[in-house]
Amino acid sequence: MKTHKLYFYACYSLAFIWIFTGLTSVFFAPDIGFDILARANIEGTLADAAVYGGGILDVCLGVWLLTQRYTKLCCMLQCSVIVIYSLLLTWIDASFWLHPFGPVTKNVPIMVLILWVYEVQHESH
Repeated sequence: MKTHKLYFYACYSLAFIWIFTGLTSVFFAPDIGFDILARANIEGTLADAAVYGGGILDVCLGVWLLTQRYTKLCCMLQCSVIVIYSLLLTWIDASFWLHPFGPVTKNVPIMVLILWVYEVQHESH
């Protein structure tokens, strides 16, 4: 029973991260995303697609996780997105790995939590 509670807390926590990050990217601070992309000379339509498309993708992943449907597939996609985002951010500006707030380094424990959710879901089915 304890694992069951932790599983849902983990899912809700991950969903919160994805949804809040997506809403922040689209509504609260898209300029930060555009500034980061501009460092790699990514501007215009491609930057718009990256910032707004990435934000929408983040929200969709969070909502999908809340539905508790096809959770294993959702976990695999979450890990794939995190790896892609991390690689892109490293390519654009590797100093984000050393940023005091850890925007990239936090991805490591988040991926561990996603993998734990995957394993619990896998064991229950």
